[in-house]
Amino acid sequence: MTLTDPDRLFPLDPKTRDRARALYESVRDLPIISPHGHCDPQWFAENARFPNPAELFVIPDHYVFRMLVSQGVRLADLGVPREDGGPVETDPRAIWRRFAQGYHLFRGTPSRMWLDHSFEHVFGLDTPLTPETADAYYDHIESALATDAFRPRALFERFNIEVLATTEGALDPLDAHRAIGDSGWSGRVITTYRPDAVVDPEFEGFQANVAELGALTGEDTESWAGYLAAHRKRRAFFKEMGATASDHGHPSARTEDLPPAEAEALFLRVLKGGASAEDAEAFRGQMLTEMARMSRDDGLVLQIHPGARRNHSAKVFARHGRDKGFDIPGRTDYVGALKPLLDAVGMDPDLRIILFTLDETSYARELAPLAGAYPALTLGPPWWFFDSYEGIRRFREATTETCGFYNTAGFNDDTRAFCSIPARHDVARRSDCAYLATLIGTGRLRETEAFELARDLSYTLAKNAYNL
Repeated sequence: MTLTDPDRLFPLDPKTRDRARALYESVRDLPIISPHGHCDPQWFAENARFPNPAELFVIPDHYVFRMLVSQGVRLADLGVPREDGGPVETDPRAIWRRFAQGYHLFRGTPSRMWLDHSFEHVFGLDTPLTPETADAYYDHIESALATDAFRPRALFERFNIEVLATTEGALDPLDAHRAIGDSGWSGRVITTYRPDAVVDPEFEGFQANVAELGALTGEDTESWAGYLAAHRKRRAFFKEMGATASDHGHPSARTEDLPPAEAEALFLRVLKGGASAEDAEAFRGQMLTEMARMSRDDGLVLQIHPGARRNHSAKVFARHGRDKGFDIPGRTDYVGALKPLLDAVGMDPDLRIILFTLDETSYARELAPLAGAYPALTLGPPWWFFDSYEGIRRFREATTETCGFYNTAGFNDDTRAFCSIPARHDVARRSDCAYLATLIGTGRLRETEAFELARDLSYTLAKNAYNL
């Protein structure tokens, strides 16, 4: 018995399915390029065993616990820490049993496919997870985690990961990355510069964060010039530690390119605290353009991840903090929002800006035409709610006719759930091969070209897009 169908996600028509299968076989074992994600670098610095099945599969994965919460399970009962240090479930087996009790909720979802893939191909389990098999599952995984073969570095190598990027805030000392580099281990784990806490006036503790940025860099961050110089120093430090990209998770894609005096006046207003929502949004927009200019100078790829209405539940945010499953997609404008930035740097062929969206309606209408015209722009893959078979298919159908394949950035898994990385890349490779097979069958692509594209979509485009 197996948990996963070997022909999953391939077309139903036998001839097209055969083509998809052949394409997939040609890329199935390619190394994984994981250029954007949120795994903990401390795992690889310490190489300690993962504590237990619940902390591997449930507690860190908002894909998992948000579904359970939607059916009435409390985050605290799943062991998700509270901001105030209040009581949460600490028995990992009890958490696992609650997860198994709700496992049927994931039927038909990408999470179910990722989890089943991990259970079967990482841990060798071949019976479904149910309330009745929960303890047997737990004991089997726990026994495996106690062995050296399931420590983080061993799994990294087994997963055939060529490079894994994590994401750290601008104030992070990057001690874990330094420890990885000093360890002599050959695995490539790099950081990504995420400055949200020091560019978003609505981020909690913004003024204190900017002061700390000044202390770290020796720059006067109470002045506009000093503040920008501090960013340049931190970007240079992150680059020394392996970073090839920065990442910006703003509420919108708004950009600004204000005259220097106006930009400085705006900075001084937001630094004083109590800035209006309009000032905060304008400042974030100005900083995207400033970061694009810095990227042009230092070569870091600029990733823009807009459109998440973050922390939609004030109650959950207050109790459990950020990234707890209540970031919701919203309508996002790109054509107007990006124009100031694009007027400033969009025609620069040496600059790479990777655009993501949570608003699928913008792909055909805005994003593909923009990326199909401006040399600096590249489309990121379907992200977050849409990194699924259906999401990838819709993405290809909406964008290929306008910007082709080579204005896109391949695939990234954007995950905190380490064991799901090979599963997510497998879904992306199967989905793209299924799409390419339909292009062959409808006379839009030569078979030899499809095999080249399959490799590019699975490996080469991401490697090139992130300068890896």
